[in-house]
Amino acid sequence: MAWTLADDLESFLARAGGFLRADPVANTVPLTVTESMRVQGPGLFGDALLGWWTAGGQVAGACLWTGAHPPMLSAMPEAAAAELADALAGRGARVSGVNGAPQAVEAFTDAWTKRTGAASSVAMRQRLYRLDGLDAPAPPPEGAARVAGGGDRGLAMEWFTAFHTDAGQPARANPGLVDGRIAAGGLMFWEIGARPVAMAGRTEVVAGMARVAPVYTPAEHRRRGYGAAITAAVTRSALDAGAEHVVLFTDLANPTSNGIYQRLGYRPVEDRLVLAFT
Repeated sequence: MAWTLADDLESFLARAGGFLRADPVANTVPLTVTESMRVQGPGLFGDALLGWWTAGGQVAGACLWTGAHPPMLSAMPEAAAAELADALAGRGARVSGVNGAPQAVEAFTDAWTKRTGAASSVAMRQRLYRLDGLDAPAPPPEGAARVAGGGDRGLAMEWFTAFHTDAGQPARANPGLVDGRIAAGGLMFWEIGARPVAMAGRTEVVAGMARVAPVYTPAEHRRRGYGAAITAAVTRSALDAGAEHVVLFTDLANPTSNGIYQRLGYRPVEDRLVLAFT
């Protein structure tokens, strides 16, 4: 039983790809992130460290660590999570936090604290939802959805950044990610006349799954149904693109968004935990 840590995307996909694709809903983030890296280049999200844990010759856990984001852990045995913490500490890695299934996150954190003395705190509690059946708002609000084009790049960058800020991630939007969404037709606006009032994006379909992200409505346009309407529209576009599973994450501290997505037909799958180290 051991971890293999590497920065080579092709090696990671060759060894861990089957494990991730066996449960595309739970592994939505590593699947979609690595697909974007494969298509747009391995440096899309900055420096990356990729890992897989084997037991009995089979991959039974995976880790994705890109850019400024904390390492994301798949479901894995507690022993694997603890071993990963030890391996990263042994490399002198600067780990700001950890994200993933609560059991794995807690095992990683216990081991990390023992090795480094770092304290931890809850940064966010998330819930993963999967579409059961789309129930679009009826009647819809004023306006209509349209697919974003190259001329929308400036506004998309602004709204992606605002979304990150609202989510407590004060990082500027990733230009390559925004460009990729637009080029693939995976970004949509809800418009009234020619004025955008809400935005939603989605990943490309990977292993029969697509993830809705981000969903953003400027403060002055909220509570009018635009966010729900554009989420329904981008969900429909994912289904039309062949997605069997459409998923999204919510912040459990935001009851409004959780309620909206459930009314659209999304149902809870599992919770995730994001911890920060201090």
